[in-house]
Amino acid sequence: MPGHRLDPIDRKILAELQADGRMTNVELAKRVGISAPPCLRRVRTLEDAGYIRGYHADVDSRALGFEVQVFAMVGLVSQAEADLSAFEERCRDWPLVRECHMLNGEVDFVLKCVAPDLSTFQTFLTEDLTSAPNVASVKTSLVIRGAKDTPGVPFEVLEERLSRDA
Repeated sequence: MPGHRLDPIDRKILAELQADGRMTNVELAKRVGISAPPCLRRVRTLEDAGYIRGYHADVDSRALGFEVQVFAMVGLVSQAEADLSAFEERCRDWPLVRECHMLNGEVDFVLKCVAPDLSTFQTFLTEDLTSAPNVASVKTSLVIRGAKDTPGVPFEVLEERLSRDA
């Protein structure tokens, strides 16, 4: 399991930064119980190793005028690796697509999309997504409301598992 390579302080650093990525290094060091210089070294090492991929503001899409959120389930004609990669690359170029996940089962991909209004999404759907090469089918579900949107991983579950395995 990848988490085994991290010691408890590294995991605590990751949990704290996941909860609040804006805190100062001094505050982070205090929360994890080490001094600031080694804390900063650990954070840089975690960044270099790819455990920390970036720091982002959690913006309110509706407050910014993006009233429509849609999940699109996409089926492709071909699942050859080159075709899967080509579709993923196309998704990276579409601004309305905020997440793209390849799935196992009936649906090849699920896309999380946002748009300012339904007509903007419909234009994207008909002019871009459904007409894209290799796309066989698209089923969409409009989000009525969200009940939970928690980024990252549940560190408490990781810690519990590690304590059981120790």
